[in-house]
Amino acid sequence: MADPIVPSAETASAPSGKRRRSLNGRNWLHLILAPVALLWVSPLIWIVLTSLKTKVEVFDPDAGFLPATLNFANYPATLAVAPFGTYLINSILVTGSILIGQLITITFAAYAFARLEFPFKKALFTLFLLQVMFPIYAIFLTNFVTLHEFGLINTLPAMILPFIASGYGTFMLRQSFRQVPSELSDAARLDGCGHIGILWHVFLPLVQPTLVAFAIISIVTHWNDYMWPLLVTNSDEVRTLPIGLGLLAKSDSGADWTRLMAGTTIVVSPLLLVFVIFQRRFIDSFMHTGVK
Repeated sequence: MADPIVPSAETASAPSGKRRRSLNGRNWLHLILAPVALLWVSPLIWIVLTSLKTKVEVFDPDAGFLPATLNFANYPATLAVAPFGTYLINSILVTGSILIGQLITITFAAYAFARLEFPFKKALFTLFLLQVMFPIYAIFLTNFVTLHEFGLINTLPAMILPFIASGYGTFMLRQSFRQVPSELSDAARLDGCGHIGILWHVFLPLVQPTLVAFAIISIVTHWNDYMWPLLVTNSDEVRTLPIGLGLLAKSDSGADWTRLMAGTTIVVSPLLLVFVIFQRRFIDSFMHTGVK
């Protein structure tokens, strides 16, 4: 009988050595990233701590970084200055409506540009992408005049309609659709699926990471939008959270920094809460955008 093969000490220690080097590499990576993370979070920490201070502490050079006592009264005082509940509902309606509209338009447009053949396809796609090249501020005047002609100024649709189509989202989704193997759509067509069926059962399930990534960009952009809602609204009934936050900074005696920071915390909290809950999904969506 042949003698059993006994691994040498060098061979047995090889996996443990690799594991040890991997752990050391991770530790060094954490040491490098920890200060960067602290630097990124420090403004948020400063905002929350300032919202819990008194007015005297904010401008007192002898006051410490931490509040002497937690002054939670700034939050109800901030909510009493402006109807932040109405602003919150309006922000949710505007941001959600824009996102739903964009997902519908970019899905059909991207599918048409990626998989259908029609006259002047390349020229139309080039024209469609022109809106990506021009800053949004360049078309504010024309959009405002158009909405004024339709009598939509100072309404929620005025903040929604100009952003229903997205050239960036169409391009992003078109690139993902082009990576889907044509054999899958051909097999679905043989099974009797039309364009809607192929889009729903074949393409959309494979490009979910791209849709999630675009949804994140859209939500953050329009939740924080200040300039356009400021131009097309003039009453509290249709204003959004960033506009209400801007009103806190306007005062004859100057900005009330404690209330302003409390309002800022209220504005950014929904996005932070959503990110904390779905952070793994968000990270995976950006890392795996496209079809492998």
